[in-house]
Amino acid sequence: MPQDSAHLRKPLSFVRRSNKLKPSYQRSWDAALGQELLDVPHGDRDTSVAPGFSIDWEAEYSRFGGRGNAPLIVEIGSGSGEAVSAAAANNPKTNFLAIEVYRPGAAQLAARIRREGLTNVRVACIDAVELMDHLLPAASVAELWIFFPDPWHKKKHNKRRLVQPAFVEKAARVIAPGGRWRLATDWSDYAVQMREVISASSSFTNPHAGERTGEESALTRVRLEDLDARSLGKETHPRPLEEALDHEGGWAPRFEGRVLTDFEAKALNVGRQIFDLTYLRSE
Repeated sequence: MPQDSAHLRKPLSFVRRSNKLKPSYQRSWDAALGQELLDVPHGDRDTSVAPGFSIDWEAEYSRFGGRGNAPLIVEIGSGSGEAVSAAAANNPKTNFLAIEVYRPGAAQLAARIRREGLTNVRVACIDAVELMDHLLPAASVAELWIFFPDPWHKKKHNKRRLVQPAFVEKAARVIAPGGRWRLATDWSDYAVQMREVISASSSFTNPHAGERTGEESALTRVRLEDLDARSLGKETHPRPLEEALDHEGGWAPRFEGRVLTDFEAKALNVGRQIFDLTYLRSE
């Protein structure tokens, strides 16, 4: 059996819905490849990393007049880059690495970076797990951002969710002591899963533990009116207050560095609540 066969059977946190680029995106891809868009040779999958390949991150970010020794923020699932490009423009002394497995999104993001003249952002169109396992050195990341990952609603698909105990271990390896892990989701059950699996790790502490509990918790509001089901147009099953109360809390205030994207605005418009979480990597 080939060495990677077992790995390839592991459930991925994404499905490549379309890999085809329309002509304008293809032009953006070709122009950015090896520049803003990292040219990463792939293994058996086109989102994997070829064995033995590595990146000198200091040299990479020193190109185009950037700063190779600046703090590094990694965003997983950047989409077309609304959030990361705005953050990079507002923080020119920080380096950003945007991970996006969908080629059209990565092409759009690379074009946006070039159009806005941002020298402190690189885009990688690879699986985030591959990146963390093979390309990021230990304790190299100042902040890890995961905003609105695919929730994989069906219970039989929950195993595909990115934030799982094994992934928490990978995050603990790459985030520097004292670094931050910021997350956001608009689905309450995924928010609870994130809170449970990260809080269970001795590698992370929640600086907002015990905050936003009870009636102040977005989770309580969701449960009281079954807002997730309502937003999907499904039959709702509201809970009485005593059953709906979130006694644990631990939710962070909205991260000011995350711009309001079209995706988040749409979630709010249909009545979903936004859950922010922040964890500190233990010293």
